[in-house]
Amino acid sequence: MQNSASKLNLAHIRSEFPAINNEVAYLDNAGGSQVLRRVADRVRDYLLTSAVQLGASYAQSQDAGSKVLAARRSVAELINARHDDEVVMGGSTTSLMFQLTSAILPTVQPGDEIIVTNTDHEANIGGWMRLASAGAVLKIWEVNPETLELDLATLDTLLSPRTRWVAMTHASNILGTVNPVALVAERVHAVGGRLCVDAVAYAPHRLVDVQASGADLYVYSFYKVFGPHYAVLWGQRDLLLSLPSLNHYFIGPEVLPYKLQPGNVNYELSYGCMGISDYLIDVGTQLGSTGTARQKMQTAFDAFERHEDAICERLLAYLRDKKSVRIIGMDSAAMGGRVPTVSFMVAGTHSESIVRHTDRFGIGIRFGDFYAKRLVDGLGLQPQGGVVRVSMAHYNTMEEIDRLIRHLDEVIR
Repeated sequence: MQNSASKLNLAHIRSEFPAINNEVAYLDNAGGSQVLRRVADRVRDYLLTSAVQLGASYAQSQDAGSKVLAARRSVAELINARHDDEVVMGGSTTSLMFQLTSAILPTVQPGDEIIVTNTDHEANIGGWMRLASAGAVLKIWEVNPETLELDLATLDTLLSPRTRWVAMTHASNILGTVNPVALVAERVHAVGGRLCVDAVAYAPHRLVDVQASGADLYVYSFYKVFGPHYAVLWGQRDLLLSLPSLNHYFIGPEVLPYKLQPGNVNYELSYGCMGISDYLIDVGTQLGSTGTARQKMQTAFDAFERHEDAICERLLAYLRDKKSVRIIGMDSAAMGGRVPTVSFMVAGTHSESIVRHTDRFGIGIRFGDFYAKRLVDGLGLQPQGGVVRVSMAHYNTMEEIDRLIRHLDEVIR
């Protein structure tokens, strides 16, 4: 059961993140969230009690192996994977995508078509571009420059019977827009293609459900979701089994997920990731949920979304009122459809100067292209130093947003 009227206890929430304090307003969360104490405690526990190689017969090795396997099962539940051996973990989304596209490379035939967007972080573009070396034809699904949306009608003109892969983001790390990936999946599958979704900017704000997404591959980084500098790649089991092994020659293509994890996972970081689920379940329980673990996590994320929409709308309302400001993306959070990552530019003002100003007051925001360089270049935003980006998380307060607005108002007319 869920109590939808429940609100987050922000004092308790913030106490879960040791680095959070009232002196610094940390609003650069799309670059990397704060880390849960629960995560750090698990990493510490593993290192101090279980730092042995896996696979041996002695008790300590067996116990360590059980912890790493439990971590994989925890991640599978967090993302709603059918099988825990569909969970591939590694150092970052970028590294996992390069590994994945390296595994796909031998399957590419000349003339195979791959569609990427110009709104993605380069992590979900660069590896696909390299498949041109095997004869793949790359197509670009470009954002509508007026609406700043990825139009499904435009995708329809790009899809063909030769489409093998479409790669897109679930939520843009600049625009903040949540994209309809399930609708895209239907279109892609209808022509016999597959869909790869980058959820790095989505996963901190919504409960991931890889099955409901319709994707064939789904990837994001835990260090954007309150965890360690680590990442997960999920893939449909049959698809992963069809790929060649990237591991030693004696690790066969049937050995999931190890064949796609050369050198194996990082044991302590994998174990640390269990702290993310622990936290979400605890928040959901405090909010009144008495259901399954995922129902409790959903309750937590529902509350996160309500709070994030409120603080995001406070900032957007201020920016909408400034004639010199151009919001890059949806200009309201009132109707949903976006995450609390807000990018903007001020006419006649270099974006860096705005950020340097807020730096003086202990406010952490950022400027630049955020590795979505194709989007920033395509919209002609680079000459001003890219966008100013304010990226909020559920532990940010309305007071922090008001503090930011107060100091932005000193430089925005």
